[in-house]
Amino acid sequence: MPDAPGTKRGRLRLFWARITEGLKLEQLWNQFLSEAKASYGLYSREVDWDEIDRQSRGARRVWRSAWALFQAMLMKLSPARRILLLLAIAFLVITFDVHWGKQEVAIQLSAFGSLILFLLLALELADRVAMKRDLEIAREIQQRLVPERAPTVAGFDIAFATRPQNTVAGDYYDAFLRPLREASRDDPPLLIIVADVAGKGVPAALLMATFQASLRALSATPATLEEMVTGLDRYTRAHSMDGRRFTTAFLAQIHPGTHEMQYTNAGHNAPLLRRRSGEIERLSTGGPPFGLPLFTEGEVHYPSATVDLRPGDLLVIFTDGLVEAVDQRGQEFGEPRLLALIQSVPQPERAAATLERVMKEVNTFVGPARQHDDITCLVVRFDA
Repeated sequence: MPDAPGTKRGRLRLFWARITEGLKLEQLWNQFLSEAKASYGLYSREVDWDEIDRQSRGARRVWRSAWALFQAMLMKLSPARRILLLLAIAFLVITFDVHWGKQEVAIQLSAFGSLILFLLLALELADRVAMKRDLEIAREIQQRLVPERAPTVAGFDIAFATRPQNTVAGDYYDAFLRPLREASRDDPPLLIIVADVAGKGVPAALLMATFQASLRALSATPATLEEMVTGLDRYTRAHSMDGRRFTTAFLAQIHPGTHEMQYTNAGHNAPLLRRRSGEIERLSTGGPPFGLPLFTEGEVHYPSATVDLRPGDLLVIFTDGLVEAVDQRGQEFGEPRLLALIQSVPQPERAAATLERVMKEVNTFVGPARQHDDITCLVVRFDA
């Protein structure tokens, strides 16, 4: 019989459930290992391991490595907090004797050290909470830049999903009917895009927002797909920090009336087009990622290709975070697994079901390993 909520054991159970959010001990341990590995990676990037290897061996190397990691951690704090941390460590280890008359009293300062460590923890948590609040606001803004639901287009079944590595992401996806109709066609074309800004977190998210604004502005003009792509590259190159923040992208323009899809691939993972027969086509025609520095005069040329969509065809567009997702052993999910999965999709399966199948397969493969990149997938099934 479970403990009553009002009893001491019941209150302890409720407290434990609250702080663990219902996670089991194995899940908590895996989460700790994942976070510890990520933290070690953050601090170890500041350490000159080659220098340590040259100057020390054996136990001395262990000591120098620990000292280098401690300094890397120390320098992440503000100067005032560095002093407090050093004082806390000193108080934790210092013990001295005081003679009081004929008596000798040992005084330990560990309580003061613990108090300072608790104060430092409170300060760091306050910063983290404030930053998290700002990031949540940024996430809400970013979510408004991508569609909540797919557009309704006769003959097309569209589904998409994204999973940021952090609160905000550098991945971008969109699907919408262009507001301007072409003079030679009756229906407005459907524009589909999946893009990935190099890097993660806030810097990538900010560039993603400007990229989205540029695309929307260009799509509202009579520009062709090639002209939009050239404009996006021009804009991205002007804001890419000398190529350090380049953007890969796949853009496709589909004409619902003719079932013709024109596309350009700007250095992105080649999407998979599975024909009804089961044959897989890779859509790779295009050019380099947007925003790379020019090594010749003029602008980068991005050729496009055209494919005819037929009933039963399935288009899967994804970012590299999906195929490069790793498990606890460091093995990648890989494109061969994705190819096998797409080839096994039954006919006819809705786009949302296929998308769920892909994301679930990635989740099962990765397990409790920490996500190291944004993951985005967009699925289009042609039914007409």
